[in-house]
Amino acid sequence: MRRRLSLVSLLCAWLLATGSQWDVVQTFAWGKMIVTYAQTMPLADAVRLTFTAGNECGVCEIVNEARQQQSDATLPGEPSGKLAKIPLVFQASSVFVASAPAVLGLSPDVLLEMQGVARAAPPVPPPRGLS
Repeated sequence: MRRRLSLVSLLCAWLLATGSQWDVVQTFAWGKMIVTYAQTMPLADAVRLTFTAGNECGVCEIVNEARQQQSDATLPGEPSGKLAKIPLVFQASSVFVASAPAVLGLSPDVLLEMQGVARAAPPVPPPRGLS
């Protein structure tokens, strides 16, 4: 039960963070418009009129304004209209291990051979399995 609750909470947070709530509201507004128009005209014409540009209901206008405000939102202390990079506090550092051959128990010649330097040609003919 606890795991399910945490997954549902994570899904809700993700949907709200991406602005999906406006998609749901917009879908309901389109449904309401189609039902309203279908009462006085054929269904195909109602759908066409619903999705015609410039034919927006009050809910559609509210959703468009909310999406515009969300896309224009900036972080505090940031110049408006231009998003800055968010600095990462815990950045990964590159690690270079110079003594890899010694740790693996390999000589430098074997390591160079593994890297493709001075690699010999394969034996001809290739070995065959026992039949």
